[in-house]
Parts: sequence; structure tokens; C-alpha cells
Amino acid sequence: MEKLLTIAGSDSSGGAGIQADLKTFAAHKSYGMSVITSVTAQNTMGVTDVVDLPPEFVGKQLDAVFTDIFPDAIKIGMVSDEKIIKVIAKKLKEYDGKNIVIDPVMVSTSGSALMKSAATKTLIQELLPLADIITPNMSEAAVLSGIEVSKKKDMEKAAELIGKSIKGAVLVKGGHLRDSADDLLYMDKKHYWLEGKRIFNPNTHGTGCTLSSAIAVNLAKGIDILKAVENAKGYLRGAIRANLDLGKGRGPLNHLYNI
Repeated sequence: MEKLLTIAGSDSSGGAGIQADLKTFAAHKSYGMSVITSVTAQNTMGVTDVVDLPPEFVGKQLDAVFTDIFPDAIKIGMVSDEKIIKVIAKKLKEYDGKNIVIDPVMVSTSGSALMKSAATKTLIQELLPLADIITPNMSEAAVLSGIEVSKKKDMEKAAELIGKSIKGAVLVKGGHLRDSADDLLYMDKKHYWLEGKRIFNPNTHGTGCTLSSAIAVNLAKGIDILKAVENAKGYLRGAIRANLDLGKGRGPLNHLYNI
């Protein structure tokens, strides 16, 4: 059984963050572990508060995992504090973590800011270079590249700029495109467009967390990055199409639709 680790924030409503990650791991019949970086008060209508855990305690959680059940792949989500980012980067290097997928969570689906501005620079300099693949949406790609990202050509340019500073692949998610939901994978200086038809379901809380976790599971199984992304997109598509309808706002996905 593949062993997966999520390093991320907790979502009290269960639709995103570590809860979404662990459900995704379970749906792929893998063993999930978690290192919690932040605790959020949130639901389908938005985030009302965020409390970061002490960096030292985040480090102790990482020690506990890596010295006992070593993960086959690692998904990193919400890390809003620069000291926490530094601890994570240090521990990943110390334990030689592998198959690292980073979802640079800066803004929630509902539009709430989830990363302190001072942490962005540390994320770019210390954590992203350790990733095998990062999965920014168009807004996050704009922050990471320093250019406006509103159409497909922008996505290509942003991916190239981001790719100059990291070793891994860059998946720019096109969920905010007007005419499609195509994603761009930039890898080995090549562009791979992955088509995606827009699904008319407003309940998309936690899609980014879910996609990145599904990619991590596929990498843990020994699947190459391109196929891992394609498989993950297929899983996410099914979770959205299941049409789960919970909450008063933008509801969660049905992560266990295939069980």
C-alpha cells in the first residue's frame, strides 16, 4: 500500500485542506498521514479565521512521520507562515523527501486570503525548488511569475517564468478560463495542454487540494508526471460530476464517489 503525507491546513467543514487530501488518498486505496500547519474556521461560505501552529510543533510532526512511516509521496498545501515554510523545507531536505507535490495555496475558492504576504517570498525561494510538480491556479501563477494571467498564452509564459526557478514541472490550472477548463503542464521546457470540459456544478470547494493530492497518489504508484496529472484530472472530474450538494455556499466534492 502506498503511503501518502499531506502537509496542509485543516478545514473544519471537511471539504478542503487535509480532510480533502485524506479522503482522496483513501479513494485511491492508499494510506494517508497528515502534518497540520494551520487550523481554519471555515465552511462552504468562506474562511472566518486562521490560526497557525507553532513552527517547532510542525517540525515535530514531520519528525514523527519521517522517522516511522516514510511517505512514498508528499502533498503540501496551505503554509501561510514563513517560519513554518522554512521548517518544512529544512525537514524535507533532512529526510530526503520524494515525489513532492506543492499546491501553492494563496487564496481560497471563496476568495479569502490564506497566505501572509511575507511568506510568499520564502515559499518561492525555499520550498518550491524542492517540488517535483507545483499546481498553481491562474491567480497564483500570476503572483509567482509577476505577470498578468488571463488567457492561454499568459499561462504558457507564466509557466516558463516559474519554471526557471524550480526543478520540477508546473501545472497551471485553467479553471478560470472563460471558454474552457484546460490545464497547462510545463515540463522539460515543453508545453502539454490537457483539455478539460467545464462541468456546470457550482460546488467546487477543495478542487485544488483534491487535484494535487490525486497527483501525489499517482506519483507514489510510480506513474510518470504527465500520466499522473491526467489520471488526477479524471478522478477530480468524477468527484465534481457526482453532484454532491451540501452547505449554503460553494459546497464540497464527493471524494468517495468511486467507492
